[in-house]
Amino acid sequence: MNFSKKIKLSYITLAISLVNLVLYHLPFYNFVVNKTDASSLNGILLIISLTVLLLLLNFLIFYIILYLLGSIGKWFLMLFFIINSIAVYFINTYGVIVDKSMIGNVLNTNFEESSSFLSFNLFIYLGFLGLLPSILLFKLKITSLKLKKFFVHIFLTFIVLLLLAYANATNWLWIDKHSKTLGALVMPWSYVVNTSRFYYQKNQRNKEQILLPNATIKDNEKSVAVLVIGESARSQNFSLYGYEKMTNPLLSKIDNTSIYKAESCATYTTAGIKCMLQHKNSRKLYEILPNYLYRNGVDVIWRTTNWGEPPVKIKEFNKRKDLEVLCDGEDSLYDEVLLCGLREQILESKKNKILIVLHMSTSHGPTYYKKYPERFKAFTPECKSVELAKCSQEELINSYDNTILYTDYILAALIKELKKLENYNSSMLFVSDHGESLGEKNLYMHGLPVSIAPKEQLDIPFIIWNSKQTKELKDNELLSQHHVFHSILDVLAIDSSIYIEDLSIYK
Repeated sequence: MNFSKKIKLSYITLAISLVNLVLYHLPFYNFVVNKTDASSLNGILLIISLTVLLLLLNFLIFYIILYLLGSIGKWFLMLFFIINSIAVYFINTYGVIVDKSMIGNVLNTNFEESSSFLSFNLFIYLGFLGLLPSILLFKLKITSLKLKKFFVHIFLTFIVLLLLAYANATNWLWIDKHSKTLGALVMPWSYVVNTSRFYYQKNQRNKEQILLPNATIKDNEKSVAVLVIGESARSQNFSLYGYEKMTNPLLSKIDNTSIYKAESCATYTTAGIKCMLQHKNSRKLYEILPNYLYRNGVDVIWRTTNWGEPPVKIKEFNKRKDLEVLCDGEDSLYDEVLLCGLREQILESKKNKILIVLHMSTSHGPTYYKKYPERFKAFTPECKSVELAKCSQEELINSYDNTILYTDYILAALIKELKKLENYNSSMLFVSDHGESLGEKNLYMHGLPVSIAPKEQLDIPFIIWNSKQTKELKDNELLSQHHVFHSILDVLAIDSSIYIEDLSIYK
């Protein structure tokens, strides 16, 4: 190819649109073929129509970008190629779709989590599907175009798009039914549109949390409630819930431990935590549980090895680095760090009512095998690849089960510490932010929209332990994360006008 020769804008734009279609839309076509009868005449016409539609839509937008922005427009398209390659890698490797929820997941990911996804294949995708076409595009030179001809091309393309939409009137119902998934697989508009939607919704929320009505503490009894927020823990891999492998050898032997079936509100951390910390389901940002209790005289301590919380406005907010100095040995390397010095911190409190929040990261993928100490490698062989599809189902589940075994140990150790607080009414609630896919239906990890998410990403453990003097529990069939807020108000004897008795697990 002669890169010194200038090429017409329409030719280059058409070529870019074709490259974009060929390189980044295999997942899109796989979905269409699986959801329609591709061997029928109508199925074939649908696939052809969608192909022409994608080609023309991209041509239209790329054409406008290149004409209006010139060389800057080329940089935009090069950036699209690079991000497209990364997006397609994650779609192919983990079965995700790039919708608004996934964008929220990505934008709330820190370096530690994002670096765990690095793999050789990711760099292959980035090199051949991202950098190589970007370099070729950078070298191309474009001839200038008169304004009149530009508008003619735009008009003709728009007319063809309208005719194509009219010709596919019989497929509108099918397209509308699958529009959410189809839109999440179209590059680059899946992440461009959904990033805009994410920030628009974020800006529409209250910049300041809406304060809840003032509350009062009903008694002077010493009470401590510990909310343990699990990470990516699904109930079906807990032996407490009937799993055939013994992943809960310690909790199963502890008296006053109760389990409930529960479903998460979302399939990603930020939404799941927001759901359990707010008093009702709302897109608005109401004052969350720790802030509310702290403002009304409860001592609140938050310890985390994770991220993704709504703004927590309390005095004692401790991250891993703050807790490591309290631990010896390998405890500081894993989630046991959340327990270091905890009982001493409770005893130092001058308040009668204490809320502890422990935000774990134990079952977060894809590097499950790095989330637990050597002594908890009970189930082998393990999966040691970040590309989970390369591991056998047995290896992947073994690694994940080891994280549940380690979670069991941490919760049992926490209960042991709480039992030593003889002068306190103590309660522990363990609730996960969401579940996890482990290769079922070729899906991995989490993040699918709730409307199409499998049960593995929604079914979560809801485990309660109470000291003998604490209130009795109700017999609920199915709980949600909304029960957390009101149950903690109940067990800490907090009187509030927003309290909903039906959403408390206590009698």
